[in-house]
Order: sequence, then structure tokens, then C-alpha cells
Amino acid sequence: MNTEDINFAYRVRHALNEKLDDLPASTTDRLAAARNAALARKKADAPARVRVTRTAPAVAGGATFFGNPFAWMKNVGLALPLLLIMGGMVGVYQYEQQQSISELAEMDTAVLSDELPLSAYLDNGFNAYLETREQ
Repeated sequence: MNTEDINFAYRVRHALNEKLDDLPASTTDRLAAARNAALARKKADAPARVRVTRTAPAVAGGATFFGNPFAWMKNVGLALPLLLIMGGMVGVYQYEQQQSISELAEMDTAVLSDELPLSAYLDNGFNAYLETREQ
């Protein structure tokens, strides 16, 4: 029951108790007899049986390593795919960087060893490339 229901029940009980003295004696006798009959039919209170199984030790920190040694695997199982994806992304980035470095090294080697024809130095694209490399 929520607070509103409890407040309503208290108000009803209070209103009924206010008018209790105004009721005729025969009505109060019948109400008392009905109450006694209801109490006689009431079942006796039986203690509730609850089975408690301990899956983990009850400590402030929760389950410990000794209580459930494989509980950490659930957390690793959640984080492992994320770690694999991130590792793959780092690997692809490193591979691409290595390829770029290799291409630039080949270009620099060709320029420094003068293996390029003279027309390559006159090409506008090659000049643009050299200008971006100097910045």
C-alpha cells in the first residue's frame, strides 16, 4: 500500500470511531458478535519456512575470489570484444602509417639518388608534393 491508501484508511477508521458512540446498543452487540465469529474462523499463524542457499559469502565487498573464482570471467567476456576491436583498429592504423612511411621513403630515395627523370621535376604535381612536404 502506498502512502495515499494508508492515509485514506486512517481517515475512514477515524470517521467510524467518531460515530461509534451514536450507534444503538443492538448494533454494537451484533458488530461484537460478528467480530468474535471472524476471529474464531481465523487460521492460526504458521511460521513461514524459507530456504536460504548461499552462493557467495556475505561480506561487505560482495563475492570474493574464493567464493566464486570464475565471476571475473563474466566481466572479461563483456570487455574482450571491445578490446579486440580496439586492438584491430590500432593494428590497421599502424599498418597504414608504415605503408605511408615506406612510400615516402621510396620517393625521398628516388629524389636524392637522382633516379628520377628531369620531367618529374617539371611536373606541377611533383612541385605541389614538395611544397606540402616542406611545411
